Amino acid sequence: MSHTLGIRQAQKQKTRQALLDAALRLLEEQSLSSLGLREVTRAVGVAPTAFYRHFRSTADLGVALVEEALGSLHPMIRTTVTSAESGDERITRAVELIARHVHAYPAHVRFIARERHGGVQPVREAIREQLDRFAEEVRAELAKDPESEGWSDDDLLMLSHLYVDQMLVTASLFLEAQEQEAEEGQEGQGGQEGQGGQGGLETVRERVTRLATRQMRLISIGRRHWLG
Repeated sequence: MSHTLGIRQAQKQKTRQALLDAALRLLEEQSLSSLGLREVTRAVGVAPTAFYRHFRSTADLGVALVEEALGSLHPMIRTTVTSAESGDERITRAVELIARHVHAYPAHVRFIARERHGGVQPVREAIREQLDRFAEEVRAELAKDPESEGWSDDDLLMLSHLYVDQMLVTASLFLEAQEQEAEEGQEGQGGQEGQGGQGGLETVRERVTRLATRQMRLISIGRRHWLG
């Protein structure tokens, strides 16, 4: 009996994940507020009634996507903040990690960037709560740093929010560069135009990297002189 229950539970989890994956694919071209549950169930190949065995609504599905998407972001932020490298090395590493994360999870980055200020209130609130949690964890790590001596908890939390927001902005910029790469690659396949497109894309990526690095350095400089 327990074996049968285990199989059913595994199948239920598989269907739930299939619904999440299908929704994420569909959301590449639209916002959550315009997504219908029938679209999602059709993409998975299950009856619309099956949707309600896993989610109460598309908003509920969106909240689950927030947890999945920001769950993938969590290790990157933690690794960046807890790095033992010097200031400039840490910034360089942070920008590299963000670029890699975008390459690995473009759909997650796109979803959070679009829905953070989107039209579905429970999803906006879920994103804000997750980001607030990130900021609290970053604050706790920053408090261990000797540079934070003399800082109040409120100021450390303000700095933490700056870092988290900057990482999200940088991720969005890298996503735009990656999408431009895909577009230019399709337009210039096999010809001289394609080579020019590649060269142009490298410039876009380098510009994003340079801008993100300078912005992070500006925050870092401000941190060093905040108590002065």
